[in-house]
Amino acid sequence: MGRLDDRVAIVTGAGRGIGRATAVRLASEGAIVVVNDVDSEPAHETVDIIKAAGGTASAGLQNTVDAAQAEDLVTTTIDQYGKVDVVINNAGTTRDKTFHNLDDDLFDFVFDVNFKTSFHVSLAAVKHMRAAGKAELERDGRPAYNRKIVNTSSVAAILGNPGQFNYTAAKGALIATTRTLALELGRFGINVNAVAPGFVDTRLTQAKEQGDGTYGIPDAARNIAISMIPLGRPGQPEDIAAVHAFLASSDSDFVSGVTIPVAGGQLGTM
Repeated sequence: MGRLDDRVAIVTGAGRGIGRATAVRLASEGAIVVVNDVDSEPAHETVDIIKAAGGTASAGLQNTVDAAQAEDLVTTTIDQYGKVDVVINNAGTTRDKTFHNLDDDLFDFVFDVNFKTSFHVSLAAVKHMRAAGKAELERDGRPAYNRKIVNTSSVAAILGNPGQFNYTAAKGALIATTRTLALELGRFGINVNAVAPGFVDTRLTQAKEQGDGTYGIPDAARNIAISMIPLGRPGQPEDIAAVHAFLASSDSDFVSGVTIPVAGGQLGTM
């Protein structure tokens, strides 16, 4: 028996990194997983990994920055699997610039990918989650089980980070709206929480010298960031996936409205 047997989960940004690790972890615990990513090849790679391990998954290639496509992602999930129980809002990106070099286009791009995707997918899913919980309340006096929304924020939104005004604005908004949704939706048995990763090894944090120029940070800055982690190593996507899985499971049924830092003790040094 897995903690997530019979649960249907949507994971956005699940083609790579934290999203892929989360999709694989949820599937390993029994969830049916819809792997959402705008990039087809990595999305299908994640599906193949899950299926090879004996899990059930399918790909959803909708760009959830667009509200209609987010609605389609949720509707398609329900048409295929009958329901949606868990949403992991994980899609994200960076485009770093110091504040005086920022413009509307760069701000909007990063804010939309990190925040609007969460807004749109949650809005589409909550219509179904809330209706199910309300019907169970009216019939049985309580929801049959807790449904879960988990947002991926960042420690950068808590501490601040030079050059990431757009990114920290979006990730900070996720923390604030997590609290609001938890207050609104709790009576329907819907938990809303967030995870705030610290420095995690992904393509966003690779040494810029090793990347394609779009993602990554200078190697010297990367080494400084790692040196500030009390546990002595960068996080791995699986570290974040483990906390996503906890918040998606019944083990967290009395946890709502909180943001859990997963940063190797970094916040304790501030």
